[in-house]
Amino acid sequence: MKCSKNCGDCGCNIIERAEVGKKVCDMEIEAYHQEKIKKIKLSDYWVKKAGKWTILFFYPADFTFICPTELEELAEAYDAFKKLDTEILSVSTDTVFVHKAWHDASDAVKKIKFPMLADPAGKLSRMMGVYLEDDGIALRGSFIIDPDGILRAMEVHDNNIGRSAKELLRKLQAAKFVR
Repeated sequence: MKCSKNCGDCGCNIIERAEVGKKVCDMEIEAYHQEKIKKIKLSDYWVKKAGKWTILFFYPADFTFICPTELEELAEAYDAFKKLDTEILSVSTDTVFVHKAWHDASDAVKKIKFPMLADPAGKLSRMMGVYLEDDGIALRGSFIIDPDGILRAMEVHDNNIGRSAKELLRKLQAAKFVR
């Protein structure tokens, strides 16, 4: 049986896996952002804020070794992404309360100005194909979504391999150029 909406919002929990060139399902998710816990919809960035590109930046867990270095580099490059009308949404399977504790405790993570999404049930992680069922965490994944909600690029790494904010910025520029 397949949900007619393909978003999971009807309670059926059937969510289509995201594919390059196809619209990403919308969902509401909790976030820690600007010292507050709030709910956001993914489409807030490609509908309500017309013209915005969105980057979903998955990492396995807060309070780990590689994650703060990746997120710090991304935080330092945030202005360059904003100049390209792009919002970054970092995502892990931690709760918003763990995000807040990590933000308060880490000098590197304190630099983050973008929303930190909490996906403790793994719904968004599963939809994007990065959820590790046996571990309850996400792989490192980067996803570029255009202003129409279409997934334009994706990259998934083993959790022992970090990513480069510069390379992600280059891929965003390429995606914008060919759109």
